[in-house]
Amino acid sequence: MLGAVPGTAALVDVRSGERVGKARLVELVARRTGEFADIGVRRGDRVIVAEANPLQYLVSILACWAGGHVAVAVNPAISAHEQQNVIDMTGATCFRGDCRAIVAQAEEPETAAPSPLHPDEPALILMTSGTTGRPKGIVHSLRGLTARIALNIAHLGRPVLSDTLCMLPVFFGHGLIGNVLTPLHAGGTVLMWPTPDMAELRGLGALIDDHRIRFLSSVPTMWKMALRLAEQPKRPLERIHIGSAPLSAGLWQQVCDWGGTRQVFNMFGMTETANWIGGGAIDEGGARDGHVGQMWGGSAAILADTGDILPYGRGEVLVQTPSIMLGYWRRPDLDAEAFIGNWFRTGDIGVLDEAGTLALTGRIKTEINRAGIKIQAEEIDMLLERHEAVAEACGFGIPDPVSGEAVAAAVVLKAGAEADPEALKAWCRRQARPDAVPARIAIVEAIPRNDRGKVVRADVRAFVEGRMS
Repeated sequence: MLGAVPGTAALVDVRSGERVGKARLVELVARRTGEFADIGVRRGDRVIVAEANPLQYLVSILACWAGGHVAVAVNPAISAHEQQNVIDMTGATCFRGDCRAIVAQAEEPETAAPSPLHPDEPALILMTSGTTGRPKGIVHSLRGLTARIALNIAHLGRPVLSDTLCMLPVFFGHGLIGNVLTPLHAGGTVLMWPTPDMAELRGLGALIDDHRIRFLSSVPTMWKMALRLAEQPKRPLERIHIGSAPLSAGLWQQVCDWGGTRQVFNMFGMTETANWIGGGAIDEGGARDGHVGQMWGGSAAILADTGDILPYGRGEVLVQTPSIMLGYWRRPDLDAEAFIGNWFRTGDIGVLDEAGTLALTGRIKTEINRAGIKIQAEEIDMLLERHEAVAEACGFGIPDPVSGEAVAAAVVLKAGAEADPEALKAWCRRQARPDAVPARIAIVEAIPRNDRGKVVRADVRAFVEGRMS
């Protein structure tokens, strides 16, 4: 894959200041490939990559592919128990990073000759959000990754990718593929600044100015914090992507104002599709909640309640794309559930019009069933976040003896704002239909998130119920 990277490409570790150009990157990858061979990592073996340094993380990923190994990308911060889960699930024979688990190795390893992967062989295993229980590994080939990167570059254009800021961790698709590999293959410079803390975020605007950043892509959670903490950059950004979680129209507009551009895109994609598969700018959709525009290669359809696959309508969103996963690692049961023929079931609920424009309204797994009436949890988030005192909200279902489930929400107030649960519920009654008005609202200091910055609603529900018990 490195052969397709232009000579102008470079990586910069923001925290250390280390800069690695194309020639140096080739040298580092060749050295790491040799290290894998020397310790007997064979062709097709799984190598767990869990290095804390983002540059070294990427070197190990690329070295795996050059040597014919499958890179298993994991969060460096997972526990020893979680490490063992991933090792056992993948059968990994090598661990790059702080390993606190047991990796089975041959008693007398022999030097293995490096041999690059075939484009259609397994190349990358990305973990789904959980590694504490039975992990699920999503498998991608180099052909699929290359197709995704090429489509990303075609839709963004090389000039805007010349100076990119990566604020996401590189152990999942949004950060690794969208924020690093895509601009790298466009010949750009990538500033790697994964998961900045609140103190670092205060300097976001200055960092953008100092390095003349043109493009960045992150998640709604990061923006909710940055808008509170960071001063605007003096130079406007050219393009911003927001993905991996629902985006409300209000937050969308605030990001436009902060970044000084209307080229702010709400992105559609998931780990199973390698990265973005669609996206729409704010003006294209009239700043509608959930507007993600057109597909970026491939096509979309709707799975109706009747089981019919429709070219447009409302229901579960199905997609076909060149970057679709090979499948779940050694889980044919999950593969069977994930596909209907050649269509991948996204689990997203959306509205697809006759022109192929898509708007997402929620997730099947987060639907709240109130006496047979389906309410999208994401709808509750966006409703409450329109309130002037609310910085962030998370809707979820709670057991109810009469209706089966009732609507509840956790709410974080803006700094200095005052509001109580009853006042918020009264406001909701004036804004929405009765079914969507939360029966319970908990005001909290922060909403729990997983290691990817995503809100896991079951965890939020448990957190809120624990505070109220």
